[in-house]
Amino acid sequence: MEHKVYDPEARLKELGIELPKAPNPVANYVNGVRTGNLIFLAGKGPRYANGVEITGKLGDDISIEKGYEGARLTAINQIAVLKEMLGDLKKVKRIVKVLALVNSTPDFIEQPKVIDGFSDLMVAVFGERGLHARAAIGVATLPRAQAVEVECVVEVED
Repeated sequence: MEHKVYDPEARLKELGIELPKAPNPVANYVNGVRTGNLIFLAGKGPRYANGVEITGKLGDDISIEKGYEGARLTAINQIAVLKEMLGDLKKVKRIVKVLALVNSTPDFIEQPKVIDGFSDLMVAVFGERGLHARAAIGVATLPRAQAVEVECVVEVED
């Protein structure tokens, strides 16, 4: 049986992903708080390194595919925060819990398909350690009309 080495940064490279600088908070909070072996990451949205965001309301003016892309971009931003906080992504022991908000119309019911963009990337980068508990909730609006916002809890080791 082949033993796979746990190396999230090598996986990012294999996936063609270059981490941006961790996005700055947009209000009076920090990107993440570590207490013991847990990091609580603040909500992040789909913002490219150049500041452009994926905006819109699912079920109205943006497709599930575009929402999925936004959730994936949000995962990249959260991984960038982890890299900044930890220095080495190998210190990530587990993505524990994800709370995802989807800017959507009242009749839109495919929030899980949208947030799979976040979850799929976490598993691609962290393997089994990326599997997590999750809630994907539809909301009436999000800051700056972002399509999604995701916060998560991560277990780490030194």
